[in-house]
Amino acid sequence: MGGARGAGWVAAGLLLGAGACYCIYRLTRGRRRGGRGLGLRPSQSAEDLTDGSYDDVLNAEQLQKLLYLLESTEDPIIMEKALITLGNNAAFSVNQAIIRELGGIPIVGNKISHSNQSIKEKALNALNNLSVNVENQIKIKVDASFLSLYDSYVAKEILLRVLTLFQNINNCLKIEGHLAVQPTFTEGSLFFLLYGEECAQKLRALVHHDDAEVKEKVITIMPKI
Repeated sequence: MGGARGAGWVAAGLLLGAGACYCIYRLTRGRRRGGRGLGLRPSQSAEDLTDGSYDDVLNAEQLQKLLYLLESTEDPIIMEKALITLGNNAAFSVNQAIIRELGGIPIVGNKISHSNQSIKEKALNALNNLSVNVENQIKIKVDASFLSLYDSYVAKEILLRVLTLFQNINNCLKIEGHLAVQPTFTEGSLFFLLYGEECAQKLRALVHHDDAEVKEKVITIMPKI
């Protein structure tokens, strides 16, 4: 009888041990798969977030890492990837506000003057998405040289993006297809540049642009300014 009882305790011990091993296996497996079982996600570096395979919407902490990377790197490849990721995330209204609050608008805006055309283009893409938010428009400040992007010799890809930026701002200010008021803004603001006479002259010149897509985009803007 004592032998049977001892065997029972051994069997119970084996079962408990097997159960514990299984729990540990599930726990470590869940962590390896990104913590799905516990609702956790391993911490990622800023460069990991620019990986094209990472398609989740970023949170505030991740956006802050990405903005720091964009501001600190001199590597054009990393810079371009960071701008693409920021631009994609700026398509979501909640992130438009977060990026503004993190001071990200001037960081992105500074890349417009970069000598690399692809970086310039990606920066404009990100600003276009950010500019859908009215509060963000006030934060966008690019100097008088910004208007040079509206010159007819500028590459089509850049022209289309700066025209889209103008169009987004118009759409926020208009009522029933027309500007609600003639906007007046402080000198140095993006509004001051876009609604000034110099920009109007450039737009009138672009009506005669050789590219049909550029011409069509300008015509959609001109009656509204």
